Amino acid sequence: MATVVNIFSGQASRYLAEKIAASYGKKLGQVKVSHFSDGEFQPSFEETVRGNELFIIQSTFAPADNLLELLLMIDAAKRASAKSIVAVIPYYGFARQDRKDKPRVSIGAKLIANLLTAAGVNRIITMDLHSDQIQGFFDLPVDHMYASSIIIPYLQKLNLPRLAIASPDTGGTKRAAAYAKFLNCDLVICFKQREKANVIKEMTLIGDVTGKDIIIIDDIIDTGGTITKAAQMMMDEGAASVRCACTHPILSGAAFDLLENSPLCEVIVTDTIPLKKPLDKITVLTTADLFADVIGRVHNYESISSHFEFTTLL
Repeated sequence: MATVVNIFSGQASRYLAEKIAASYGKKLGQVKVSHFSDGEFQPSFEETVRGNELFIIQSTFAPADNLLELLLMIDAAKRASAKSIVAVIPYYGFARQDRKDKPRVSIGAKLIANLLTAAGVNRIITMDLHSDQIQGFFDLPVDHMYASSIIIPYLQKLNLPRLAIASPDTGGTKRAAAYAKFLNCDLVICFKQREKANVIKEMTLIGDVTGKDIIIIDDIIDTGGTITKAAQMMMDEGAASVRCACTHPILSGAAFDLLENSPLCEVIVTDTIPLKKPLDKITVLTTADLFADVIGRVHNYESISSHFEFTTLL
């Protein structure tokens, strides 16, 4: 007898989960979240999941309640005798805390991995982790998808005459280099020094941007400070146009104002995180079909390697 697939969603990612379920061809499962007056909440599945394979979709961006809700749903599924529990985490929050970069700090990404494992998850499906080594924080299967399989076809359709790929910092050089090699174009690197988190002290440019159509590649845009500063510097150095493409649009603080007033002519993002408000220059590419296909392949024990066509160099 074939195992039944159930797709559920936390509150933060329901907008995306509905599209994933529709692409998969299945109705999104019913979840009720009861709230108490002190702010405590309790999710419950409103249909039987006994012996079924559950895919629970929830990104763990701020606030931390989104992570807690995912953990509670995993625990509820385990206690309801689900056969297996797969956490689909389009955006894995706390991923920037992947090492001890100074004394007496936590490694948040590892702690989250421990919490998910302790809650009872059997598998993780996620996209564009801030650093690849986070996969090793888990002692269970992690399917790490890349948004490049969505972003690159879009960039090719733009048909820019003098395309060049840029990395906003040295940490993203490997990612940007893979894009540049696949698209057979030049690579430009920004070297930045931070005064503190989210505050840039100094930035310099490595490479020639004169007359070129620049695409800045990154995994996240948080405050927008790095991207907009890099875009302005490239335009000052003679670039014909500057766009940026990122997977996770966190867009906190004054990010929307910075992007709106920047020389960026287009900001290409995916829907792993919902936009707080619309902006004309932001183009949103959906990840729904990709996640739906991966869910189907995981359920049927099929290979997902075809989704790495654009990312073998990453």
